[in-house]
Amino acid sequence: MRTIRITPATEQDVPLILDLIRGLAEYENLADQMTATEEKLRATLFGARPAAEVVLAHDESECAGYALFFPTYSTFLAQPGIYLEDIYVKPHSRGKGIGFALLRHVAKLAMERDCGRVEWAVLNWNEPSIAFYKGLGAVPLDDWTAYRLTGEALENLAHPR
Repeated sequence: MRTIRITPATEQDVPLILDLIRGLAEYENLADQMTATEEKLRATLFGARPAAEVVLAHDESECAGYALFFPTYSTFLAQPGIYLEDIYVKPHSRGKGIGFALLRHVAKLAMERDCGRVEWAVLNWNEPSIAFYKGLGAVPLDDWTAYRLTGEALENLAHPR
């Protein structure tokens, strides 16, 4: 039986976290959009106001993946929630229960924190992940469309000229 350990990341793990994020960006064909650096991760994950939490999955002696998440709030439920921004398992470690262990850990944290939901997004082409999530009982929100403001559009809204 495999020994998969899930541990909270520490500031000393920043180089490892950055490497895992690079792996995810490459897998999602989005490496050209990645601007994360060790300095930015250190400030945003372990600074005065951490924006998210990271847990690492260790398979035997190797760090095989990670999950990064942050709190949300549902006004309809009047309860907190968790948004799972990233879940990633290294390619050679997939199919060994590591992704399941990461999701189970986040689900347990959600229950401990009296959260009403855990939510995340998945790229439409990522059929293996979609099948995995549906197998866990997760349902797609077909009646919702995600929107994003970034770059110049965000700047223009925040600071009209």
